[in-house]
Amino acid sequence: MAVWALGINHQTAPLDVRGRFAFALDQVPEALRRLRATLTRPPEAALLSTCNRTELYCACDEPMIEPSARWLADTAGVAPETLLRHAYVLQDDAAARHAFRVASGLDSMVLGEPQILGQLKDAVRAADEAGALGTTLHQLFQRSFAVAKQVRSSTAIGAHSISMAAAAVRLASQLFEDLREIRILFVGAGEMIELAATHFAARQPRAMAIANRTLERGEKLAARFGAEVMRLSDLPARLHEFDAVVSCTASTLPLIGLGMVESALRRRRHRPMFMVDLAVPRDIEAEVKALDDVYLYTVDDLAAVVQAGKDQRQAAVAQAEAIIDAGVQSFMHWLRQRDPHGGVVQLIRDLQTQTDAWREAEIARARRLLARGEDVDAVLQALARGLTQKMLHGALAELHSGDEASRRQTAEVVSRLFLRGRVGTGGEAAATQPVSRA
Repeated sequence: MAVWALGINHQTAPLDVRGRFAFALDQVPEALRRLRATLTRPPEAALLSTCNRTELYCACDEPMIEPSARWLADTAGVAPETLLRHAYVLQDDAAARHAFRVASGLDSMVLGEPQILGQLKDAVRAADEAGALGTTLHQLFQRSFAVAKQVRSSTAIGAHSISMAAAAVRLASQLFEDLREIRILFVGAGEMIELAATHFAARQPRAMAIANRTLERGEKLAARFGAEVMRLSDLPARLHEFDAVVSCTASTLPLIGLGMVESALRRRRHRPMFMVDLAVPRDIEAEVKALDDVYLYTVDDLAAVVQAGKDQRQAAVAQAEAIIDAGVQSFMHWLRQRDPHGGVVQLIRDLQTQTDAWREAEIARARRLLARGEDVDAVLQALARGLTQKMLHGALAELHSGDEASRRQTAEVVSRLFLRGRVGTGGEAAATQPVSRA
C-alpha cells in the first residue's frame, strides 16, 4: 500500500498562493468525493486546510501523485507546474513523519501550538463523512493523534508558545498606549476569532463588537464577552468607529476593501487603525497596507512575533522528534504487516497487469487479421500460440541460460508452475534434456 502527502504551507508558499488552495471545512467532503471520482483508482484521501497549510493525504495500491497534484491544481484554477513550484511531495515513511509532526505542532508557524491538532481531527472527520477514510489513513491519523498526545504530555514543546491571537494583542499594545481605551471589531465568529476575542477581552477594551454573516452565531459569541453584534453588511457604515479590527472568515473574496478603509480613515480624521487579517484567502485587501494611517498585519507578518522563545524549546523539539521517529517505525511496521510475504501482493498485481497487456495485444492482433478476412480457425490458433509464447518466453530463456546448477533450480521451479502433478521427474528431465525455443 502506497501512502503519500502533497501540500503547501507557510514555509513553501506565500499567503496569496495559499489562498488559492484554501478549503472551508464544509467544502472538504464534496472536494474529496470529486477527487475520488476523478482518479481511475479511488484512493483513501483526507484534506487538511488551515490558514498556514493545505495538504492532501492519500493511500492506494500504487502512488498516483501526478493525478492527485493535477486534481488539486485544477480545483484551485492554476497550472500543475505552479502548484509543484511551491509544493512538497512525501511518500510512505516521510509522509507518516510529516503527519506526525503536523499533529504535534512541530511544523506550525507557532511551534507547539495546539490548534492544529483539532484542525487535523476535523479534517479526518470530514474525510470519514465523505467515505474517503480507509483503513490505512485511519491508522495513520489515529497514530498521529496518539503521538501528538505523547509529545504534549512528555515534552515542553508547547511551553511559552505564543498563539496568533496573543501575538495580535502584543502588536496592538505596541501601537496603543492603553488597550482599555480602544474599540475593537472582530469580523467572523469561528475558532480563531474566539481565541482573539478571549485574549483582547482580558485587556478590558472600551468596547467590543462582532460582525458576522449570520447574527445567531455572532450573538452566541458576543454574549460571552458582553460585545455588540452586527451584520457584515454594516461594515461600510461603521468601520470608522473602531480602532482595531481582527478578521478571520471563510470568505473567498476580501470583505474589507481599500475604498472602505479610506472612507473610514477620512471619518476618523486619520486617527490610526490597527488591523489583523488572519484569514486565508485574505479578508482585507492587500493594498490597505500601503495606507499611511493603517497598521495591517497578516498571518505571515506575525511570524517573527510567534517565533519568540523558539530557541528555548530546541531540547523539547529533539525529544519530540524521537517520539515521532518511534511512531513512524511502528506505523511502517503495521503497513508492512498488511503484506506479510514481503511484496508478494504487489508481485501478483504486476503479473496480472502484464498478462492483461499481453491478452489485449493478442486480441487486437486477432481483430486486425479477422478484419482482413483471415480464416477464423487460423486466427484463433495464432492468438493461442501468441499468448503461450509470451507466457513461456521468460521461463524458456532462463532454462537456456546460466550454469547447470542454476538451470536445474530453474527447471524445478518451472516444473512446479507449469507441470503440476509431474513434479517428481519433470524437473530432472527438463534439466537434462534439450529444450526447444518457442
